[in-house]
Amino acid sequence: MGDHILGKHQIEKALADEAKQISSGRLKEENPLDTSDEFRRFCEASRRGDLKVCQEQIGNGVNINARDEYDYTPLILASLCGHYEVVQMLLEQGALCERDTFQGERCLYNALNDRIRNLLLSYDYSKSTDPLQPLAAHITSLLSRETPRTADIEVYTGDAKFYLHKFILSARSPYFAKKLAAAPDTTNWRLSQSIPIRSFETCIRYLYLGEIGANFGEAEDEQAILLGIDKLSRQLEIPELFENITNPGDRRQARQRRTEEIERGRDQVNAWFVSNVLRHCLDVETSQAEHVKWDRDNAIFADVLLRADEDLDDDEDEEDDDDLTSDSALKLRNTIGPLNGIPIGHFDSAASRPPSRERKPRRSKLYPCHRAMLLRSEVFETMFASPFREGQDTKYLQIIPVDCSPDVLRVTLTYLYTEHANFSLNLALDVLHAADMLFIEKLKQRAALLISTLGNGTASIVEPDNSRGSTADTDDEINIYDVVRAGWDTRVHRLEEFGARYIAYRLEQYIDEEEFKELVRESANRIQKRQETDTVELIDDIRYYLSERFRLRFEDAFLDEMMDEADINEAAAHVQPERHEYDQLHANENPVDEGYSGSPAKGLPVDEVEAPGTIVRTLDGEIAGDEFAQDALNYQILLGKIEVLMGRLGLDG
Repeated sequence: MGDHILGKHQIEKALADEAKQISSGRLKEENPLDTSDEFRRFCEASRRGDLKVCQEQIGNGVNINARDEYDYTPLILASLCGHYEVVQMLLEQGALCERDTFQGERCLYNALNDRIRNLLLSYDYSKSTDPLQPLAAHITSLLSRETPRTADIEVYTGDAKFYLHKFILSARSPYFAKKLAAAPDTTNWRLSQSIPIRSFETCIRYLYLGEIGANFGEAEDEQAILLGIDKLSRQLEIPELFENITNPGDRRQARQRRTEEIERGRDQVNAWFVSNVLRHCLDVETSQAEHVKWDRDNAIFADVLLRADEDLDDDEDEEDDDDLTSDSALKLRNTIGPLNGIPIGHFDSAASRPPSRERKPRRSKLYPCHRAMLLRSEVFETMFASPFREGQDTKYLQIIPVDCSPDVLRVTLTYLYTEHANFSLNLALDVLHAADMLFIEKLKQRAALLISTLGNGTASIVEPDNSRGSTADTDDEINIYDVVRAGWDTRVHRLEEFGARYIAYRLEQYIDEEEFKELVRESANRIQKRQETDTVELIDDIRYYLSERFRLRFEDAFLDEMMDEADINEAAAHVQPERHEYDQLHANENPVDEGYSGSPAKGLPVDEVEAPGTIVRTLDGEIAGDEFAQDALNYQILLGKIEVLMGRLGLDG
């Protein structure tokens, strides 16, 4: 650890230098003070390990790298308190832990254990502070991508030719925005011969979010190139370009400028995306969607239409059958009159449908998009490079159906254009499947992250009357069976683990459900050529997290000596004879409470047992001596239920 931690004097010096640069305006404060109630709630959730609240606050726009009045960041609090999963989630969402900085070293030094410290060390600058880099790298790559061709304007300067994209030029340069708005059908543009090619290359690379430098070769050439950049930056209305080249600052300042430029570029592309792609989305009846004609020469430079149809109602397929047996349908049949038992004329089932049940026409949404941005999906990249219809240029834009709802397609497009991926939990599973279908790995992981932070996974519902237990408030928000199956289908191991943990911490709720039994069967059938002695992966994981659930309860009670399964079994066995002995001695006595079955633990005074809130019972309604005995017995009860279930299903392991 000493290799990574600065000495006290080094930390003080680094902190003083940082404060001096921030006060002079040369450096932006990376950990600004935030005393708002929202950030205080965020910090408290990080300290407690509440994944759900942390995710909600991040979604609400709280600065993940801010600090509270005690100079703690959420990452430091989660690291200090030992919440590995919260630390992992914060890092994935862009929390800073950079070595050789005060807060970074503080976070590493205060990590509760080596597991968290190693996780922190594994997140270098590129992973933790530049989450927009994939977007920037893709846009930059468009300058050199030859297949498939997505450029729609050619720019000439001297003997050089550049194949560019109107929507990027319009989004990033006010000059191009005005020129192309006035003449959207422009296909070529010639640059003044007096501008060096290298100057224009630098400007274009800047517009395409690429890294730029000030090393232009020989001194006299460098002067001409800089003059050309200065002239172009004023003409294209991008003054930040020349300023960044002439005043790069030190390593940290240059890096910060780079981050700010990518953020500015993302915001500009996002504004253009909202004002053009989303604004011009077409909402039509599904039956008419294929007949939409959108000219290739259009003012927003779209070159493809993506179509998403509304989901069918769950009972829509059954409506026709219901209508045929309704009273109004029978009356209509009788009115028409039968001929040898066959109705005469055309029977319109819609005529028999009550006004309140009239079906609205199914609708679809068509989004005008740019293939250049859709290439971030491997599916679209392959599609547009193919010799098939989708890869060909036609007079009207190709309409490509995407098998998802309009809301999910909107989320997907927002991510592809802007790297933003904010969506509600009720869309998370659908976004996960769409991202998996389109091979958008990072969006898939974000959907999995949102799902796996729900309910914290470890909020047990055991003994809801016990102050230590807490009823999960998210059971109605997700179907955990769908989550587990989604983890299997999309190969996201994180969701498989989350599902097993979620069920284990609420096993008493699920163990007797038919759908849980079916899920266990599916898990067993996932093993090809399964042998009788093979274990069931889902059950193995549930057993593991069930053990973790009760181990954590013992740790909370400071009962470190009761940390393995043998000791838990011993505790349960110790309580059972006492309870049996008490039942024998008091078999003829009236129950303490008519609402309960079983008897109080041996040696417990009757008046104390009768006192409200003092009775501690197990899952099967029997009285336990104390809460620790209750946990030990509940653990055995749940393991027994698993064994019974496996026996009924004819599964070993």
